[in-house]
Amino acid sequence: MNKIVYIILFLFLSSFSLFGQNERDSLSLKITTKWSGKILNLNSSYISKQKDTIKITQLKFYISDFQVKYNDNTILSDKNSHLIDFEKTNTSFLNIAKNYKKNIKSINFCIGIDSLASVSGALSGDLDPSNGMYWAWQSGYINMKIEGNSSSCKTRKNSFNFHIGGYLKPYNAMQKIEIPVNKIQNQINLTLDLEQFFSEINLKEINSVMIPGNDAMELANLSSKMFYIE
Repeated sequence: MNKIVYIILFLFLSSFSLFGQNERDSLSLKITTKWSGKILNLNSSYISKQKDTIKITQLKFYISDFQVKYNDNTILSDKNSHLIDFEKTNTSFLNIAKNYKKNIKSINFCIGIDSLASVSGALSGDLDPSNGMYWAWQSGYINMKIEGNSSSCKTRKNSFNFHIGGYLKPYNAMQKIEIPVNKIQNQINLTLDLEQFFSEINLKEINSVMIPGNDAMELANLSSKMFYIE
């Protein structure tokens, strides 16, 4: 009996050790949403620098063409497009690749979908139109969707709807982002702070952007300022 217990304990400890080793050998990306440096909760109320009371009900966006640049000038690339949906917490954690345990100089990624994918028709997985992030081939994908309510919006149910996208010039809304890292790590903690976005929006005047155009481009430029590494 003692021998059986010993074998079970040995197998358990071996599995735990292997799990820990795999965790160290993998480079992952964790994405956290905040408001003014604190964890953001959907359907909770927040006050912007514009003195607007804001409740976020939906937040989705695409990360694509993710790259890790190392100090030795090597690059690790992930060409896939990932849909981050904050109603689905499992989408906020991505295993990128093997961890090479080298000093990471920076990370580069795009917010949105490139023109090739936008004109490729109905795709599958994260790019499936059933995810609610595809307009039509003329307009392509919605790069980022932010929806919610604010008493500042004189709309039905005080709602605001920002569907930011477009791939045709001059309204190519995809944003390319580079963030310095300068450290060796197993997990890259990427944060987006929505207060940065709403601090520059007058919700009384702009509360519904649903098509490509000048307004969508302005919001796309604002969205790129939300991201930083912790």
